[in-house]
Amino acid sequence: QVQLVESGGGLVQAGGSLRVSCVASGRTFSRYAMGWFRQAPGKEREFVAAISWSGGMTYYADSVKGRFTSSRDNAKNTVYLRMNSLKPEDTAVYYCAASMATWSTVVTGNPRLYDYWGQGTQVTVSS
Repeated sequence: QVQLVESGGGLVQAGGSLRVSCVASGRTFSRYAMGWFRQAPGKEREFVAAISWSGGMTYYADSVKGRFTSSRDNAKNTVYLRMNSLKPEDTAVYYCAASMATWSTVVTGNPRLYDYWGQGTQVTVSS
């Protein structure tokens, strides 16, 4: 069992930066690939990024590639999403999720492949 808690969301102006964190409970955190998703009002949940169990591999949605970076610190049971050059269309609730699926399937961004989810943190980008 893994419990995930996100933090670090907030209000930022367009062009600004923000880092959201996700802390996991349990001793098996390093076995999971981690994903980031977001959901804007009235829209479906959208895949944002994934990071492998070791942190050695990352994958990003085209909409955030070059602007967002995910990293993890397994010693702290924490995964991060650094968001730069934020745009109003990045406004959403951001969720972290943990998956035991293989990397090749994790990067498909299918939320059904993720076993555990955090409660989300709101990111609002003003124009």
